[in-house]
Amino acid sequence: MKQFILYSLLFLSISGLAQQPAKPNAVEIYNQIQKLNFLGSVLYVAAHPDDENTRLIAYLSNDVKARTGYLSLTRGDGGQNLTGSDLRELLGVIRTQELIEARKIDGGEQFFSRANDFGFSKNPDETLQIWDKDQVLSDVIWTIRNFQPDVIINRFDHRSPGTTHGHHTSSAMLAFEAFDKVSDAKVYPNQLQYTTTWQPKRLFFNTSWWFYGSREKFDAADKTNLSKLEIGTYYKSLGESNQEIAALSRSRHQSQGFGSTGTRGEEEEYLEFLKGQPLKDKTNIFEGIDTSWNRVKGGKPIGEILANVEKQYDFKNPSASIPELVKAYSLILRLEDSHWKQIKSEDIKKIIAACSGLYLEASTDVQEATPGSVVKVKLEAVNRSGITMNLNTINTVPATMNIQSVTPLENNKPVLKNIELPLPETEGFTNAYWLNDKGTVGMYTVKDQENIGKPDVIRNVTVTFIVEINGIAIPFERNVVYKYNDDVKGEVYQPLDIVPAVTSSFAEKVYIFNSDRDKAITVKVRSGKDDCNGKVKLDVPQGWKVSPAEIPFTIDKKGQEVLAVFFVSPSKEASEIDIKSIVTIDGQVFDQNKIDINYPHIYKQIVLKPAEAKGIRLKIKTKNEKIAYIMGAGDEVPKSLVQMGYEVEILKPEEISTERLENFDVVMTGIRAYNTVNALAFKQKTLLDFVEKGKTMIVQYNTTDDLVAKNMAPFPLKISRDRVTEEDAEVRFLAPNHPVLNYPNKITEDDFKGWKQEQGLYYPGEWDPAFTPILSANDKGEKPKNGALLIAKYGKGNYVYTGLSFFRELPEGVSGAFRLMANIIAIGK
Repeated sequence: MKQFILYSLLFLSISGLAQQPAKPNAVEIYNQIQKLNFLGSVLYVAAHPDDENTRLIAYLSNDVKARTGYLSLTRGDGGQNLTGSDLRELLGVIRTQELIEARKIDGGEQFFSRANDFGFSKNPDETLQIWDKDQVLSDVIWTIRNFQPDVIINRFDHRSPGTTHGHHTSSAMLAFEAFDKVSDAKVYPNQLQYTTTWQPKRLFFNTSWWFYGSREKFDAADKTNLSKLEIGTYYKSLGESNQEIAALSRSRHQSQGFGSTGTRGEEEEYLEFLKGQPLKDKTNIFEGIDTSWNRVKGGKPIGEILANVEKQYDFKNPSASIPELVKAYSLILRLEDSHWKQIKSEDIKKIIAACSGLYLEASTDVQEATPGSVVKVKLEAVNRSGITMNLNTINTVPATMNIQSVTPLENNKPVLKNIELPLPETEGFTNAYWLNDKGTVGMYTVKDQENIGKPDVIRNVTVTFIVEINGIAIPFERNVVYKYNDDVKGEVYQPLDIVPAVTSSFAEKVYIFNSDRDKAITVKVRSGKDDCNGKVKLDVPQGWKVSPAEIPFTIDKKGQEVLAVFFVSPSKEASEIDIKSIVTIDGQVFDQNKIDINYPHIYKQIVLKPAEAKGIRLKIKTKNEKIAYIMGAGDEVPKSLVQMGYEVEILKPEEISTERLENFDVVMTGIRAYNTVNALAFKQKTLLDFVEKGKTMIVQYNTTDDLVAKNMAPFPLKISRDRVTEEDAEVRFLAPNHPVLNYPNKITEDDFKGWKQEQGLYYPGEWDPAFTPILSANDKGEKPKNGALLIAKYGKGNYVYTGLSFFRELPEGVSGAFRLMANIIAIGK
């Protein structure tokens, strides 16, 4: 069973993310030698990216030196995005990378289950039904069996359903149940083809004052069952406190706005004992567990060698440790314990390379390649020490090349070699593996058991350098990476992606057909190789028509694009369809869209999805208003408004002025605009004056976090955490005769069918009588929530506040959301 491990900031390594090769300094190497001598593991369990306690993970990894993992049951697909407009599975890809970057900093390792973050859930019963409890439990047990933690720590309390996010409580409940089942060979026996049973020593709950309601209540609570860990360590050799490292880690969650400031000084974390062997020493969670090399058969001599390496380590000459490290490496390979042999052999190889300054790289000057093509790869090997080494063999995958040529690696003399690496015609495309097969609302589909839990995209194009040191042949594997020089950033590394020969995409996600007239639909065809000739066509259901039937194209150079314009006529009756783009070249059919995800805080990612758009024949009336849209945290609502027939202009905050607004009928703010756009604090009077003069302002949801403007509305309005998470919850009309429910479209209960993920969030909980509440809904067993849509007359105009999730529903093509939005926009007519 292969282990997939990410290493800390203290010793960055090559990972599947294709990062720049590690160049650790002497202090970082020494810290890893210390960690090499600790054979104990902790698994932290929670539900989402950003749920993890980075202070505790950093402490366990860097102070205790324990192998520390974080199992996030989901990839955070259901959250919001403060850095752009990507949502759902694309956001899950972003947050996956943010977690990987966080673990590089705090020293942990990252794991996931197949659970899909379907959005906020108010209780674990709903969560576990949508997730498929049995599958997620099997993934938790799979991770524990592979990681083999001595200690498991839950972030949340399994005993408090309904007091927090249902995903949170579910993560704790599943870990609590798994603790007793993971050692039973009758539980998920199919897993035992690849791994073994395991029994952790003890299970804790990482409690804090937050779970008690206040610091005062926590201070007064009985703590006899709690372990207290002093985690305020100052790492003298690094010049950083544990909390400062933890803050850097947490700040990787940029899409969620979790930038954190580091602290210094004493600080405690508390663990409540739940199961297993009780502690006598409440400060040592590894009590009774042998975490030395004596833990494994044949480990004692290894421990003696490495203890001496640690003691004799020369910070001015780390290479002096290599002879003993190589000796220990050869002994590790003889261990019977396959678990620790795999982990520690990889760890010590990285330390050997670091001590010698051994730099090994396989790079190419292309970022994308297609199956069947040849990739030119530059190999570089340089030994920057006085240790005698030979480069014996170079092996490549997936094209099995075996280059045998004993080449001395002399001190500081680079060995460079260029090879051509043919990719098989059958080589798979680069993609987030959990998106390769269609899943459900609550679960991703991963057919290969051994892939379940892997954190990152699986990249198979590798080069292995076999280097002989002191008579021992040591394999060092490197991913082939794309490397280039940027005039501003300098040396830049990105992953090498294997892509289809051709991909296509639609200009819009949703096309609204408001009449029988045809509509021009543009398809962008992008070539993944040179000399690409073929045809593109649209596939639509019976009753819809496309002209022309197909369009030929020729693309000379890889990466170039051409546009094909089709005219689509809708059916006579109201309907929703998928419009599919199909490209044929050389007899092969390609039907995928390649989405590039580019953010500066993560490595570039690509996602392959079906090349589809939604076509909606919708009976909707609009009044052709001109709309000024002020972006907030990021959403795609403006594109949907354009599809509805409105004239929309994105207005920058600095452009907001009385004169500028005169050209518009409506001003609409994007999601969380009053949380993220500081300039709105100075433009609020101008905006409210716009309303007072007879125009309409529509404000989409904001959170309870700090608001940039104290008076966001013309009348008192207080945002709460109220939400309706059941997208199919009954919607009741509080003001059935109000124009917003009647003009220009008659809104009915049917308009709230087919909504995605949720109805709305962060509804106001209190408001001035000047506001008219329009809608009422609630999740099962809860009191009605009446703040989804509030409308107030202000002067001659209308101010609208809505927590309805238009930012999700419109891009998903939910018909009723379009009809209701048209009425809100027309409220002033």
